[in-house]
Amino acid sequence: MTNEQNDDVLTRIAEALERLAPLPRQETGITESDAFVWWADNDALHAVSAVSSVALELLIGIDRVRDTLLANTLRFSNGYPANNALLWGARGMGKSSLIKAVHEEVNSRKANALVLVEIHREEIQSLPRLLARLRGLPRQIILFCDDLSFDPNDTSYKSLKGVLEGGIEGRPDNVLFYATSNRRHLMPRDMIENERSTAINPSESVEEKVSLSDRFGLWLGFHSCSQDEFFSMIDGYIRYFELNADGIDVHAEAIEWSVTRGARSGRVAWQYVQDLAGRLERSLSKP
Repeated sequence: MTNEQNDDVLTRIAEALERLAPLPRQETGITESDAFVWWADNDALHAVSAVSSVALELLIGIDRVRDTLLANTLRFSNGYPANNALLWGARGMGKSSLIKAVHEEVNSRKANALVLVEIHREEIQSLPRLLARLRGLPRQIILFCDDLSFDPNDTSYKSLKGVLEGGIEGRPDNVLFYATSNRRHLMPRDMIENERSTAINPSESVEEKVSLSDRFGLWLGFHSCSQDEFFSMIDGYIRYFELNADGIDVHAEAIEWSVTRGARSGRVAWQYVQDLAGRLERSLSKP
């Protein structure tokens, strides 16, 4: 093989390796936006230009948890001590919506006061790397993980325990962790029950698993709404978006809609309002 042929082969190998290599690491650019999504594959924070959120006033029936989370977040945004928060309970009752709405509310009171960074459940094992990137940055940051839970064979919860509290470095002062889950202890009940029945020391094994939720200073419970609260949610949306529903028995339609879905919740109320706005040929953009 000639030198020219060798050079050609080496060039093709180099190009192939370049294509297989991970994308170059991007700078944090934490001042570029108030919201980011963490991409663990290339250790990058992807700026989000507009967060999909609803106004805080539209989250009806969760007044106590709304006020508690807002107060905790305001303290944190002002540089005072605050707690990690676990929002758990009934599906569709506004857990993730509340976190995004609180972020929007805090920044509406004081521009650029707070950054929201979303980390996906599947990338929790990369959390120590993310915290290392965020530590010491000149902004207050809420880490947000939606629908956080762990299956029986999943051990990534152990790394989460370490970085939330108790690690040698501890959680950075400029970072809080907010998570939503349908499970109070982030793990299925049968996983905990199985430990009680099979472990050598059942109490110690169960304690080791449920202690993850203890890392959250705030436990905020969300429960299924009553029919009156369901109607209040729908009426609130109609007023906020100025939908002219004269001649339509909105409550009767809403009951039928909820029956077809088998549930009453904020999510079901919003889905009904989307259907109503479509029939009225009206946009659901903010007035």
